[in-house]
Amino acid sequence: MAKSDKINFSTPSGFPEFLPSEKRLELYLLDHIRRVFESYGFTPIETPAVERLEVLQAKGNQGDNIIYGIDPILPPNLQAQKEKAGETGSEARALKFDQTVPLAAYIARHLNELTFPFARYQMDVVFRGERAKDGRFRQFRQCDIDVVARRELSLLYDAQMPAIISEIFEKVNIGDFLIRINNRKVLTGFFQSVGIPENKIKSCISIIDNLEKIGEAKVKQALAAEGINTEYTQKIIDFINIHGSVDQVLDKLKHLAENLPEAQVFNLGVTELATVIAGVRNLGVSENRFCIDLSIARGLDYYTGTVYETTLLGHEALGSICSGGRYEELVGTFLGEKMPGVGISIGLTRLISRLLKAGILNTLSPTPAQVMVVNMQADLMPTYLNVSQNLRRAGINVVTNFEQRPLGKQFQLADKQGIQFCVIIGSEEAAAQRSSLKDLKSGEQVEVTLDNLAQEIKNRLTSVVSSPTS
Repeated sequence: MAKSDKINFSTPSGFPEFLPSEKRLELYLLDHIRRVFESYGFTPIETPAVERLEVLQAKGNQGDNIIYGIDPILPPNLQAQKEKAGETGSEARALKFDQTVPLAAYIARHLNELTFPFARYQMDVVFRGERAKDGRFRQFRQCDIDVVARRELSLLYDAQMPAIISEIFEKVNIGDFLIRINNRKVLTGFFQSVGIPENKIKSCISIIDNLEKIGEAKVKQALAAEGINTEYTQKIIDFINIHGSVDQVLDKLKHLAENLPEAQVFNLGVTELATVIAGVRNLGVSENRFCIDLSIARGLDYYTGTVYETTLLGHEALGSICSGGRYEELVGTFLGEKMPGVGISIGLTRLISRLLKAGILNTLSPTPAQVMVVNMQADLMPTYLNVSQNLRRAGINVVTNFEQRPLGKQFQLADKQGIQFCVIIGSEEAAAQRSSLKDLKSGEQVEVTLDNLAQEIKNRLTSVVSSPTS
């Protein structure tokens, strides 16, 4: 094959590819997240990677990040011909850009097969047509939970979300974090009460949501560009800058409600926020793990009540590491009935990338093997195979070296893969039913009977820390 005819096998821009040590880190985190989700009774589901375009565009999700034109039935040439002829309509498909909109369609499709409130978790890959850059991907894994009910959903489910977030990040031990909580009704009601035109409220909320990214000066400029005058702009800025302890902020909001005209929506938002905070406390979440932040809005149109963003303290530039909120009408879009829900999402691929770069996480060893049984001589292979199987039955991950090489080379191979222990059995050891166990990290080597080998390895493994934060 001529050089010019070589196939370009580089990964497409924005689509990640993991080395074994990186993939093992992802699986480690997924396992911790899954266990927390399941401890609260969430059940797993999976939805297709491809959805009908009209589903993904429900509730105003017309975003530029949808990857269009994916038809799993037609080959690319016929799909292109269809699109050129303008034949799209109900058969137009695209890759899902999040888990929440597909969840709404999933519930609509399986309404009579599910029990409600329906609590599910999903740890699938999603796709966004974004400009690929450092920490931003076109394909990434999201870990989501949502609870959806028919007609009414207790605010205690909203309170449960910060408890779950807190438990996950404490278990993976990535440092101090802060869950910032707000309620969209508080923002909407405030804007209504101070006289912001109804048709400007959603755009104003979106502008406020970008405060951390663009700063206060640019927020003021953006509000002015929306036609919001200086007086109203200053009222908005003063409002979102209300800070203090949770109780102080709630007291300020309640006092403010007494002086606002037509504050029904605002009062409802404050009442809901206070109820959620009480629930968070009753669930035992530490006071230093959460706060009320009136600038948190979440830009997506479908959020209607409680909203959350989680920040890693000392690393605020990483942005939100877990976010979500309550929605009242998303599922009802497909069914024509009220089906409120609340959920959170961890963009795991993005999070891993950011935490690795910041040095907060480390990759794991390339292999899950904890022990290598080295190959001293070919005629002892039956013994090596038998010992390896006995160790596996004891719950130990084992690599058996089938190739005979100098012992030093085998130690190097084990060390390169992050395998700490090597089992050495020569003809004398085999005859005496003994082995040598070498710790490649400390250099220590001990004699152990084959009957006691598994227990000896287990005892030593308990002292080995394998956390990616160690």
